[in-house]
Amino acid sequence: MQDILQRAKELSIRKINSTLPSYKRFLFENIKNSTSKIIGIYGSRGVGKTTLILQYLKSLEIDKNKILYISLDHPLFVNVNLFEFVEYFYKLGGEVIAIDEVHEYREFERDLKSIYDFLDIKVVFSGSSALKITNPSFVRRFSMYHLPILSLREFLEITYDVKLPVFELKEILNHSYIDIVSNEFRILEEFNAFLKSGNYAFYFEDKEKYQDRIIDTINTILYVDLISTDEISPEKIDSLKKLLINICFSKPVELSMEKLAKNSGITKKSLYKYLESLNRAELINRVMNEAKRFSSIKKPDKLYLANTNLLFAMCSNPEIGNIRETFFVSFVKEKYEIYFANKGDFLIDDKYVFEIGGKNKTNKQIKELKNAFLVKDDIEIGSGNIIPLWTFGFLY
Repeated sequence: MQDILQRAKELSIRKINSTLPSYKRFLFENIKNSTSKIIGIYGSRGVGKTTLILQYLKSLEIDKNKILYISLDHPLFVNVNLFEFVEYFYKLGGEVIAIDEVHEYREFERDLKSIYDFLDIKVVFSGSSALKITNPSFVRRFSMYHLPILSLREFLEITYDVKLPVFELKEILNHSYIDIVSNEFRILEEFNAFLKSGNYAFYFEDKEKYQDRIIDTINTILYVDLISTDEISPEKIDSLKKLLINICFSKPVELSMEKLAKNSGITKKSLYKYLESLNRAELINRVMNEAKRFSSIKKPDKLYLANTNLLFAMCSNPEIGNIRETFFVSFVKEKYEIYFANKGDFLIDDKYVFEIGGKNKTNKQIKELKNAFLVKDDIEIGSGNIIPLWTFGFLY
């Protein structure tokens, strides 16, 4: 164990001392100020979990010998018992350990629980969104934080080195976003670019190879993350790819379970299981019909790829209505409860109805509804119940 820890310390020092982005995502202060003994960060690959952890470790004002970063996908930890390793580090004075890629270790729940119970050491761990926490008592013991894709606000802050506000939904509906339009950038030009590129933090590392990195990320989620959960067998990955392509090329309203199963070569029974796995892995978003709030009515869900960058990476020319709704869903769902509505497109928090469309869209479908809003693409500023689509990229 001594040799493993020594090698781990060498790798840790190199990683923590590497050049990190100066921009810190919105969760940084939550992580830094948390008093929880164990903190978990989960999210899709490519959103910046490792960078966030390293920024946190670098900010700590304690002896650097008492801090350790490890990644469980490194060959060094193939046959290492996690609890025994952390215990050994703790006995030698360790105070904080960051455990990246925790889903690579099968017994992570058991060992993290033991660490919590028997060791006085702070743990920050990260895991794939496909990670499935099954122990309720374990969940109550630590703080979990979800790190989503970059928002339009964050994308603009990084690109232009500016500070921009976060808006709550009510502020957007009251048109509190107007000052954004007076900034140095052209909001519609940047928004249209953001639909294609910039959801994942690695965009700023190599913009030319961004689309290729997205495809690589999708494949890693499918072939590594989902298979590691034991829910998907390797021979079924091609079926999942067909499923994603079908969602990509379809209009959401046209999707039916029967059609989707047939086109993807999947049985209907397996389809529901696969959709749940893809949803948890943040490759798709499932939006339930509002009727399912009160009954077991078997109405189909609306299915979207998880964000618009996935749409453009997997489909050369995605349908414009699909792009708009995918963007809206991907950011609203992060903070609010969302259903697709029988009148209008979406019902948010059981209160607000939204109809999504282009700048020439009328309010015909929602004109008799209370708290109903028309969300329009290709406009900078709205008025009354007309809201620009881009504003929903400022919800976090």
